Amino acid sequence: MRREIRPRRPQMGLPGSLQPLSRDAHPRIRFDFKETVTMRVKFQGFGRLATVAALGLMLSLSGAAVADQAPTAPLPIDELRAFTEVFARIKADYVKPVSDQKLLDNAIRGMVAGLDPHSEYLNADAYKDLQIDTQGEFGGLGIEVTMENGFLKVISPIDGTPAAHAGIKPGDIIVRLDDAPVSGMTLNGAVKRMRGKPGTPITLTILRKGAAKPLIITLDRAIIQVKSVKYRMLQPGYGYVRIIQFQERTGQELAHALESLYRTNKAPLKGLVLDLRNDPGGLLNSAVAVSTAFLKPNALVVYTDGRTPDAKMRFLANPSNFADGDDASYLKALPPQVKTVPMVVLINGGTASASEIVSGALQDHRRALIMGTQSFGKGSVQTILPLGDNTALRLTTALYYTPNGRSIQAEGITPNIVVPEAKVTPLNGNESLVLRESDLAHHFAHRFANRELKQAPAPAPSPEAAPAPTTQAALPPADDVAKNDYQLAQALTVLEGIQAFEHTGH
Repeated sequence: MRREIRPRRPQMGLPGSLQPLSRDAHPRIRFDFKETVTMRVKFQGFGRLATVAALGLMLSLSGAAVADQAPTAPLPIDELRAFTEVFARIKADYVKPVSDQKLLDNAIRGMVAGLDPHSEYLNADAYKDLQIDTQGEFGGLGIEVTMENGFLKVISPIDGTPAAHAGIKPGDIIVRLDDAPVSGMTLNGAVKRMRGKPGTPITLTILRKGAAKPLIITLDRAIIQVKSVKYRMLQPGYGYVRIIQFQERTGQELAHALESLYRTNKAPLKGLVLDLRNDPGGLLNSAVAVSTAFLKPNALVVYTDGRTPDAKMRFLANPSNFADGDDASYLKALPPQVKTVPMVVLINGGTASASEIVSGALQDHRRALIMGTQSFGKGSVQTILPLGDNTALRLTTALYYTPNGRSIQAEGITPNIVVPEAKVTPLNGNESLVLRESDLAHHFAHRFANRELKQAPAPAPSPEAAPAPTTQAALPPADDVAKNDYQLAQALTVLEGIQAFEHTGH
């Protein structure tokens, strides 16, 4: 399924995710397209004409990117002369013929790739890939990646996908795809290689911090169908919502999840955990919608700053910033307690982009406690600039800032309470070896021990009756919070502590 890509619009998705662009959230954003100019330059000493479209391309880029701004600075003639000389030397002396198109594509790609990990030149095929609907199906691994130092760095595996099942972790460095080294590949080229027919295998060679040698992991591609929101009750009074990715309908799915939790609990929630761990981001509009569900009306969610007027934007907790017409009615139906329920937001190194915006907004407005580990730190805006011939430029045009003015880029969100990932190992009955006061010789007896108090004896358990289930036992084994998810267990403990403190009357 294809859909139109509107130009000059902020894109929150990480480079490897190939997210579509969000709905236009700012009326001033626009793009004026100009045709590429091709110039021909005669090189003395070579006796031939070399077609140098790069000069015209640069002119077009300069005019297109700032079509509604002041005139651009003069072209750097000396630097361009060096470029054209190299171009001509390759055309004349390279060991085998190379087409003009290939040389120019490589030159443009290298020029853009040298800017930052997220800016990229999109040829016709890559531009088509960008227009793939995120809710469509494709054969892949379910892994979000970016390019770092020539290799693929894992942002996060997506829940329920081959990558997650194989144990791939945030921060893993992929150095080989099957027998092909990643070094020298473009990001789009590597992503395309990882995609393929469902059921076909691919072998990843991975470097992992703390591992003595590279890991060789073979996994089968599968149809990737990403569900944006999952939810459940942790125990009576305490809800859990996990956002896997910020997609077009994430706001609606969150509203449905919250309504379901309140309906299941049959009373206002005592606490809520919002899990954004390993959430690589997605659409900006959805991040604003999620924040709006929990913040006061018109609270600042995030703002951007860059060199151009279009790059300076402010997004408020207001439906006009993320929806059109009645599209935001789903938030109006939420219980009013959603704005005040005690909250913990879980983050980690795989929390990036849109999920960092939500975390930062809730933290700055003191709406939630942030727990876990430092987030990824992807706080830049990529704008899609169509160039003609079905190509485009994905260019970093601004940086995101939290309501209090903190930069997300390369810094990330610092938790209020740092809770590292850990595994809880049960004592397996060894707690009976612990020495207590009552085990000591001549210990003081209870002060009421000599009084003749008639107390009702504790009822003897019936051999046929099953023991009364505790809160944890009531959960399925896979949902045993303390055993399987230490960070989530600590978040629940904090929420229970807040509830207990409030009941003391302080």
